[in-house]
Amino acid sequence: MPRKIPVVGGGLAGAEAALYLASKGVEVELFEQKPAHFSPAHQSSDFAELVCSNSLKSDDVDSNACGLLKEELRRLHSVVMEAAEHTRVPAGGALAVEREKFSAYITQKINTCPQIHVRRERVTSLPEEGIVATGPLTEGELFEDIQQKFGPSLHFFDASAPIVSAESIDMGHVFCADRYGKGTGDYLNCPLTKEEYERFVEELLSAERAKLHDFEVFEGCMPVEIMASRGEDALRFGTFKPVGLIDSDGTRPYAVLQLRKENVAGTSYGLVGCQTNLKFPEQKRVFSLIPALKNAEFERFGVMHRNTYLQSPDVLNADFSTNSNPMLYFAGQITGVEGYVESAMSGLLAAMNLYNRLRGKEVPPPEDTCVSGALSRYVAAPNAHFEPMNANYGILRPLPVKDKREKHRLMAVRALEEIEIFKSLSV
Repeated sequence: MPRKIPVVGGGLAGAEAALYLASKGVEVELFEQKPAHFSPAHQSSDFAELVCSNSLKSDDVDSNACGLLKEELRRLHSVVMEAAEHTRVPAGGALAVEREKFSAYITQKINTCPQIHVRRERVTSLPEEGIVATGPLTEGELFEDIQQKFGPSLHFFDASAPIVSAESIDMGHVFCADRYGKGTGDYLNCPLTKEEYERFVEELLSAERAKLHDFEVFEGCMPVEIMASRGEDALRFGTFKPVGLIDSDGTRPYAVLQLRKENVAGTSYGLVGCQTNLKFPEQKRVFSLIPALKNAEFERFGVMHRNTYLQSPDVLNADFSTNSNPMLYFAGQITGVEGYVESAMSGLLAAMNLYNRLRGKEVPPPEDTCVSGALSRYVAAPNAHFEPMNANYGILRPLPVKDKREKHRLMAVRALEEIEIFKSLSV
């Protein structure tokens, strides 16, 4: 395999793919448009930049599908999971990272890898072979080339939450606790009385929003103001639910906003679940109604941006190769997987499958008994109403077990067995 294999895009999927191929001795050309050109959502020139949140969600293997997916990736020696372990911050039962250090860790791996040749430039057309992992903000001539060759792409809007400085939080109005006691008191909880909650919701609903075009909003990143519009108690049973949290006086608050550390030092906190499309002055006005945030200094406001994904069932096979060209692969959120860990998975599996094909070895993708296989097969399965998908138990092959906890535990056992089989076949 003397030729260089192009990997287009240096996000989570592209970085994972490039480092895997390089680990197998493949010469890789990694194309990244930053810093010459930034998308509306990106700010750093580093690889694997985390845009929406610093959380990779639950780390529970036995009761959460995304937690199980993380363990599958660890078994496959994922660099993203390695970076997350080295840069994690306390977050209860979730895996959260210090985002700048996370990206720097992966960037250093790429920059010091002799098999990876980084080219900081925009790609204007699809390569004949390799992996395209340009993300959901793909634009320009490359976007037009993708549309010309694979038909119209679909769109939805994604959102991120505000970040505030720790020193500006009124600690007299917070208590430290993790939901159901899972963790070491890693979250700051901002309790609201019934009156405070109702006023917050009222102002949230009447606040001025930034203009959007006619695209769908993905349910997994629904803006908090849209969630609130579904009913006066919608937030109390969702983002602001007090269940599993007890205040310092021994009572359960009426509603709670949780703040999660953005870095190990705890100098910045993100507003959990508060993705928003409010105009910046309105974000400051409305979120400052929460007593703990009355003097909050916003280090970053929430933003929304258009995401693009393929009509993958018409374009991709379950190994992430294209129907029309078995040597061209797509990976990341452009395929219709949704989430950091899911994107990394697609990049890693696309690279493993491409490497197998480069050496003339045909290995079937993992079965839908594991999360990796289920997501891979989801994006390729016929679906007239295709939309982005997170890791979840609903896409896994069912088990005839009634008890939910036991069923999830058995699914985890089965999934990890399947990953070990796939790994052994890919050696």
